[in-house]
Amino acid sequence: MNSKIWLSTPHIGDNEKNYVTEAFDTNWVAPLGPNVTGFENDLASYLDTETHVAAFSSGTAALHLALILLNIQTGDEVICQSMTFSASANPIRYQNAIPVFVDSEQDTWNMDPDLLEETIKDRILKGKKPKAIIPVHLYGMPAKMKEILSIAAKFEIPVVEDAAEALGSAIDGQPCGTFGLMGILSFNGNKIITTSGGGALVSKEEKYIQHATFLATQARDPAPHYEHSHIGYNYRLSNICAGIGRGQMEVLSKRIEQRRRNFSFYKECLRELSGVSFIEEPESFFSNRWLTTILIDPKETRGVTREDIRLALEKENIESRPLWKPMHLQPVFKEYPFYGGKVSESLFEKGLCLPSGSNLSGDELERVVKCIKQVF
Repeated sequence: MNSKIWLSTPHIGDNEKNYVTEAFDTNWVAPLGPNVTGFENDLASYLDTETHVAAFSSGTAALHLALILLNIQTGDEVICQSMTFSASANPIRYQNAIPVFVDSEQDTWNMDPDLLEETIKDRILKGKKPKAIIPVHLYGMPAKMKEILSIAAKFEIPVVEDAAEALGSAIDGQPCGTFGLMGILSFNGNKIITTSGGGALVSKEEKYIQHATFLATQARDPAPHYEHSHIGYNYRLSNICAGIGRGQMEVLSKRIEQRRRNFSFYKECLRELSGVSFIEEPESFFSNRWLTTILIDPKETRGVTREDIRLALEKENIESRPLWKPMHLQPVFKEYPFYGGKVSESLFEKGLCLPSGSNLSGDELERVVKCIKQVF
């Protein structure tokens, strides 16, 4: 059998090992330590000199803390992009709040600003003004943040930006994760850089980062003993994992370049296949191309479907994956409100994520393309 080609694997080098070894040599193996501080500073410097960052155990933890900081409580409503991974919506339910899902637009596959405004107006008419908005930069493609932020400001609703897949992406040069009141990042094993497992909360408001850090370290009050006046969480990133992150930050620009090169390769090799299309960057948008995605339209492929291609790749020991199944179609969220049409549903039915790791070899990319062409 051919060797396995994975969708998106960690890409680790020697620099990461040096930071981790230092953590062991100095016995900084518990949570917190110089690598955590260094990693947070590296992220802040990369994103924006005015940005404050706190590193946590996951992007989900960072989003949960953001909702706590916004005082999201039982029965409150939070608008969430439907076309996303469940981690964008799960923290809403952690707070016993109500997710209100909004469909995507075709340009970026992210939250539709027109539908967002329609949703807000309708929820207000129903007596429930949403307490927060969670747009997502899907697969590294920035959402239409200018329009989303304008609508959010009009109704005075804070935006928590889910940039879990978009470290390195930007609009007009401004990094994703820095547009909203708060933003979250993920460093899961399959992301563009990894800390094995980890995430971060980002904000230009230092008070949010300070309070989130306090809550994430079990909300221990200043005292010689263990004193607690708030419910706390064990959400901080370990010093060892942060060491991996520090090494990864040193090669982030190279990893983005490699991911974008994958996209260009696939686009060039598959452009002649009728019914196969790629999502393009709108003007002034820059995507890190975390995952290369394609749409397969059976009406133009003489009946070839997304699933035909996925199964053919699987037979050749090549991992691919359908686009995210929209949250409003998920059994766990089916009872909650949804605003929109069929855009995200159509994307799910036609879309496929191709192997996109920054460590893919030329031969591996050729294997993927060859297999897809054989289907046609």
